[in-house]
Amino acid sequence: MWCLELLLPLLLPLLLVRDTSCQWNVWIPRDISAMTNSCVVIPCTFMYPAGIRPYRGIHGIWYFGQPYPQLFPPVVFKSRTDVVHESYKGRTKLLGDLHQRNCTLLITNVGSEHSGRYYFRADLGGANMYTYPDFSELKVLDQPNIDVPEEIVSDESLELTCYAPDNCPDMTPEIEWMYTDYLPDPAFSPEYLEEGNSAVMSNTLTFTPRPMHHGQLLGCRVTYPNSTLVYERLISLDVKYGPRSVWVNVSSEVMEGGAVALHCEVDSNPPPRISWLFGDKELLWDKASNLSLTLEDVSPSEDGVYTCVGDNGYGLMNTSLYLAVKYPPREPQVNESMTVLEGVSVSLHCRTQGSPAPTLTWLKDGELLGTITAEELSVLELKDLRPEADGLYHCLAENQHGRATSSLNITVEYAPVLQESRCTVVREGVQCVCVAKGNPEPTIEFFLPDFNVTVNETDNRFNFYSHTDGQTATAMIKLREQGERGNGPAVNVHCSFSNVYGRESVLLELQQEKKYLMAVIVGTIGGVAVIAFIIAAVRYVGHNNKNRELTLELPSRELTLELPSRELTLELPSRELTLELPSRELTLELPSRELTLEQTPELQTQGRFGLFIAPSQCVRSRSNKAALTVGCS
Repeated sequence: MWCLELLLPLLLPLLLVRDTSCQWNVWIPRDISAMTNSCVVIPCTFMYPAGIRPYRGIHGIWYFGQPYPQLFPPVVFKSRTDVVHESYKGRTKLLGDLHQRNCTLLITNVGSEHSGRYYFRADLGGANMYTYPDFSELKVLDQPNIDVPEEIVSDESLELTCYAPDNCPDMTPEIEWMYTDYLPDPAFSPEYLEEGNSAVMSNTLTFTPRPMHHGQLLGCRVTYPNSTLVYERLISLDVKYGPRSVWVNVSSEVMEGGAVALHCEVDSNPPPRISWLFGDKELLWDKASNLSLTLEDVSPSEDGVYTCVGDNGYGLMNTSLYLAVKYPPREPQVNESMTVLEGVSVSLHCRTQGSPAPTLTWLKDGELLGTITAEELSVLELKDLRPEADGLYHCLAENQHGRATSSLNITVEYAPVLQESRCTVVREGVQCVCVAKGNPEPTIEFFLPDFNVTVNETDNRFNFYSHTDGQTATAMIKLREQGERGNGPAVNVHCSFSNVYGRESVLLELQQEKKYLMAVIVGTIGGVAVIAFIIAAVRYVGHNNKNRELTLELPSRELTLELPSRELTLELPSRELTLELPSRELTLELPSRELTLEQTPELQTQGRFGLFIAPSQCVRSRSNKAALTVGCS
């Protein structure tokens, strides 16, 4: 409460000092406040020149708004009369003694319309009137003032002070804080203050705010005892705090080529700068409380960890999520096709990518090799390779979204191996066949040691034929000439087959076929048999011819004799027969199973003759020099 008794003794010495200067002067508080419907006392002390003698007393006037009477400002108080502005009727009273140069004014039941500047005018009579230019500005408040710092930071001590004016006699305000139950350890400090001849009551609230207090209401209540006057003011706490939570989607999945939206919300004050990061690369940012990142036509390269970062200058926080991009297996990467030597070992590698991780399977000719693996790399070990390992190998990659395959070819090279070899009698002579397999495909040659000839092409005496089918080579030779003279048949053929890894040679054996028993190179004994057959034919045709010597010329190259009887006996009257055959072959078809030739004369033959006997027939030829048996058991 303002105490005039204490104020005036302090002001008078100052006024007396200033009075010696003989100046018009006044001292009033520049600013003063009051609560609505309460009262206010405006302290006032004035001075006038010492040479002036008030002859009719000292009078005073309080104006509102401006100091110039000629502008007819509202009269707040006038000591000579009760004529005042209607808004001040019954509300003003001069508390000071003008003769003591005290112009203190009391205004009761103030309202907002009374807020403004108040000027004092001294009237000492006659022309000695003076309106002091200094003023006191009254502020009528309908709620108390709360002193709030410009910035309230979380976890830092905070002081809030509530003020109420104490410029009304006999009405001292009481101040209390409202809605403090949720505050952590609040402290209250009431205090009485005087500033510039104006008094206020205050109450300071001290506590440490948390992020949870942001936006909370606090209130200050002012009451006056023995009155119904109550004044309140509410404030909302603007607590600054760094991000205390960053919320993002849970880790999610998306198919390759699809779209996905990643959401981020940050709890902070003020709103943070939100940024989406993929690795160290910033994809998107904005100053807001939430931010969404949309990814379209997603590729596997976008699979990974995405991080949302919130930073508002008071703190930084981030949260990450994992985005899994699902896609079918890529084409597996396998070894290049290879050529290896028989007996070596190789490792086949198959690598692929897919999400989820695909299974890898090795196949050859539709059959499973090794084991099925569920890793990005599968290794198939092939030990001690054999020719059978030659072929196409497939690596199959599968997951729930698709499959892919790659292949490689393994070529196993090896030395040639004999598959088949034989010599058989055919109509044209002796046919020898040799079949060998190898990689590279082997080269086949025939060697005739009786002639010291290597056959790999056709000449006048030999037909050579060769054919290859993959790794298999086939060669054939036909012998059409009569063999060398001797005691046995002249079928002596060697087959030689070779490639870069080896060479082998085998002796071919004469074998029977279903159509022909064998091929015979006829020498001296064969010649006797052939001549006997020809003589018999001549005898049979010219039985009555008595000549002892007969020369037969056959213009054709082939003579066929058909014997209708099962047995035929030939008698040759001549001891000598000359036979000239232009053909190298003579074919006999015998209906009987056996033919016996008896020859006693001495016959001379020249040249070689080929005789071919049907497999169902048997021929025996006997002479005094030699015997020949063909096809007989």
